[in-house]
Formats: sequence, structure tokens, C-alpha cells
Amino acid sequence: MSYLLWLLLPVAAASGWLVAWYQKQQGLRNFLVPDYYFKGLNYLLNEEPDKAIDVFIKLIDVDSDTVETHLALGILFRRRGEVNRAIRIHQNLIARTSLPPQQRNLARFELGQDFRHAGLLDRAEDLFQDLVASNTHQVLALRQLLEIYQQEQDWEKAIGTAQQLASADNEPMQTVIAQYYCEQAEVSLRQSDGYAAQPLIQQALKVDPNCVRASLLEGQLAFQKRNLDHAIDAFQRVERQDPDYLTEVIEPLQTCYQELGQVNEFTDYLRLLLERYDSITLMLMLAKIIRQYEGEQQAANFIVKQLHQSPSLRGIDYLLDLAVEKTSSISRDHLLLLKDMTRQLLINKPAYKCNHCGFTTRKLHWQCPSCKQWNTLKPTQGIDGE
Repeated sequence: MSYLLWLLLPVAAASGWLVAWYQKQQGLRNFLVPDYYFKGLNYLLNEEPDKAIDVFIKLIDVDSDTVETHLALGILFRRRGEVNRAIRIHQNLIARTSLPPQQRNLARFELGQDFRHAGLLDRAEDLFQDLVASNTHQVLALRQLLEIYQQEQDWEKAIGTAQQLASADNEPMQTVIAQYYCEQAEVSLRQSDGYAAQPLIQQALKVDPNCVRASLLEGQLAFQKRNLDHAIDAFQRVERQDPDYLTEVIEPLQTCYQELGQVNEFTDYLRLLLERYDSITLMLMLAKIIRQYEGEQQAANFIVKQLHQSPSLRGIDYLLDLAVEKTSSISRDHLLLLKDMTRQLLINKPAYKCNHCGFTTRKLHWQCPSCKQWNTLKPTQGIDGE
């Protein structure tokens, strides 16, 4: 309720400006302020916003020359979810033949936002495109168009609009544009059209050489074609692009090396990465290889050494797995209890966190579901993460 009151304050201020304007224009010292203006203010102070809205609408009906009041009310209705009322207000403004071009274009921009919130995306798109073509509110209109094309998953138009926005506002859009190319590539891959996906992946890397997603797609496509050396090159490129995403390539890299019969090479690569980065995923992968080829005791020794350097719940959980298999029934029951406790601590922990808004999830999204930013979700860090 208090949020709505704050939204109504500009309306009250605009209404007060209207009164002062009358006094100035007509030169009346004893100008009589309409009673319902004070009623509206009284409703605001008494936290009765619905009644206040009705009052200020009546004030507009008395003299509708105050465009700012109309715009403030329209925005208020849209934020409250009353989009139809917002649309009527903005359409009435645009219909005035005497409205100055600057205010008319502002009303058109607000009407476009009304249409977008109402789900009338085609009508919103037409308005914003007209504003862009007339070089009026161009940057704001381009941002709105970008939102529409993302919502419609029209990636071709999104790419063109992002390029326009980069030119109009000198805003770096390479990261976003590369994601759009990746979206197109994934559509082609879902349709089993690797031939169409390949140039889109390369275009993404050309636009943004640090696009991890494009490297992952390139590696997946090369693996499908059984070009394992190419897949390894693509997956290993991720370390240079953003080592935070190494966790996404370790398993596919292991598969590639195993199919090539190069387990020792993969082990050496893992050890090299562990010297550079503290990662529980890398450590557990190497521990599993040590266990397979050197035995459980060597794997346990390796885990204990790593945990001294970088404490981790996942590491403790794996160490308990090793211990459970080698202990007596009584000790085993105790270890199983500890194992259950660590599992409960880990089972609902988010694996990824958005660096922009803090949204957490167990699944990697390239566009944050919360703030809609691209390429901001990273593996979580700390004792219960990486």
C-alpha cells in the first residue's frame, strides 16, 4: 500500500501544479482551489489510494491540459496491472491534435509499454519501430524491441536490434549478440541440423571470442560427428575463456579422452588444472581416476590432502563413501549417519548463482530467469560449492 502511495505523489504534485498554473494564467489572487483536490490529498494521507485515484481523474476531467498528470496516471495504472486504463489514457493523449510532438512521442512510447505489458506484442512492436525510425526515444524504444524479440524468441530480429542499439548508444552488445547466435544454433541442433548450426557457432565466437556457450556447442557438435580431437580443442578452450565454467567440460572431456584411449593424457590435464584452480569437481574427477587405477587408499590419501588445502562438503562426502566400504558394521553405521548428513546438506544446494541479481538454481541457464541478464550465472563457490 505504501508503494502505491509513493506512486500517487507525482499525480498530486502535478495536480497542484495545475492549480498554480491557473493562478498564473488568469491572474486571480483569490482563485478557488477545487475541493476535490484537497480530498485527493486527504485520501493519500489516509492511505486510501483507490479513492485518491478517482479524485485525480475528476481533476483531469475539469481541465485536461496537464499532460504530465495524464502520463503519471497512465504509468500508475500500468504498474498496478490496470493496463486497459493506462492504454485509454495514453490513447486519449495521442488523439489530441494540439499536443506538441515531443509529448506525443512520449505518450506513444508509454502506449507501447502498455501494449507490451498487455501481451499485444505486435502493436507494441509497431509503435517502437516507428519511434526508432523517427529517431525519437530511439535507445529506449530499441531496448523495448529487444525485450519483445527475446520474449518471442525471434533471434534474427534480436541480433539486428542489438546491433542497432550498440550503434545508437555505444553500448557493448557483443556478449548478448553471441548468445543470440547460440540460441539459433541450439534450435538447429534440436532439429538435427548440424550443418546449419556450425556457422552460427562460429559467428558467435567471432562476435565474442570469450563465449563459453559457443565453445560448448562446438565441442558437442564435433563429438556427435566423432571428431574427438576437434571436440577436445573446443572444450579445452573454455579454460581460456572463463575458467569458472571448467565444471561444464570435465565430463565430456573425460569421454573424449577415454574413447581415444588417452586416459593418461586426461589425468595429466586434470593435474595441471588443479595446480591452477581450486575446484572440487576437478578434484573428485581425479580422485575417481586414482581410485580406478591405483586403489581406494591412494584415492583417500589424495582427497585428504586436497581437503586440507580446500575444505569441501562434496569432498567429505566422497571420502565417507570410501571409508564406508572398508569399515566394520558398527563403525559403518556411524559413517552412514555422517554420509546421510552431508547428503542432506548438499541435496538442495544451488549449483549456480547469478552474479547480477543473486538468483540461484541447480541448472545452468545462459539467461538469468530472474533479471534476464545474459551469461551471469556461474557455479557457486565456497565450502558447499566449487
